[in-house]
Parts: sequence; C-alpha cells; structure tokens
Amino acid sequence: MAVDEELEEGLLREILSFYKGERAELIPILLEVQANFGYLPDYALQFIASFIGIPEGEAYSVASFYALFRLAPLGRHRVTVCRGTACHIRGASQIVSEIEELISIKEGETTPDLEYTLETVACIGCCALAPCLRIDSRVHGEMTPEKVRELFPALGEERQNVR
Repeated sequence: MAVDEELEEGLLREILSFYKGERAELIPILLEVQANFGYLPDYALQFIASFIGIPEGEAYSVASFYALFRLAPLGRHRVTVCRGTACHIRGASQIVSEIEELISIKEGETTPDLEYTLETVACIGCCALAPCLRIDSRVHGEMTPEKVRELFPALGEERQNVR
C-alpha cells in the first residue's frame, strides 16, 4: 500500500470513528468524506458500505442519486457556465461548445490531467453580464467564443496547431 493510500485510509478510519455504523448515518458520512477528500473515491464507498453493513451497490446508489455528491475528483480550476435565461438568450450554448472544444471535455467532466472541470448552473447571478462564466471565483462577462479562447490561450494555440 502506498503512503498516500495509507494516509487516506487513516483519515477515513478517523472520520468513521465518530459514527456508530448505523444505516441512517450514510449521508452524513458521505458528506464528511467528500468534504475531506474532495469527492467520494470507490475504495471509500466500499469501506463505508462495509462499516455500515450495507451492500456496496446501495452506498453507490445513494452517492450517485444526489447531485451534491461527486464520484470523481474536481479539476484544479472549475469552469462554470451560466445557463440562466439571459445567458441562454445571449449565446451560453456557444460558450459551452467553445469551452468543450478547447479543453476536450464535455459538460460535467474533468480533464484527465485534473486541470479543469466544466459545469453549468441555472444562474450565476450576473444577468447584466450575460452570457457569463466563472473560472474558480472570478466572473467573466459578455462572453463570446473569441473571448473564451483568450481565457485559455495556450489551449487555443494547441488546437490551431492540430488543424
């Protein structure tokens, strides 16, 4: 077992030490594990299921049912595109398409190098800046496909070299 795995298993055991192993504790345990790991790794779901005494499939079913749980790690940078009414009318779909092409992932996915996660939300709350997106905590408004390429210049250059 690698050092990282040992540390993670130790943290998982520490988290579970505060629980009795009752079925009703599943969601609070999942929340706490995700808060510590950033997502719910497969081995953690297996460990939790064993701790509570439920089938692994049941733990996975709960974790995959609720949108607040993540079964894959997030990228270092979260790219969030607004799909609210104002943004939708002003071209949010084209913004999403441009980003998907630039970073080679679809909405809801994370790049293999864990650099970016692309997601959409119902509203960022910046309707006057429509269409807008947020990278981490910084909002970028009045977006166009050209402006998107400026946000990811190195990626845009790589894509142009491939053509």
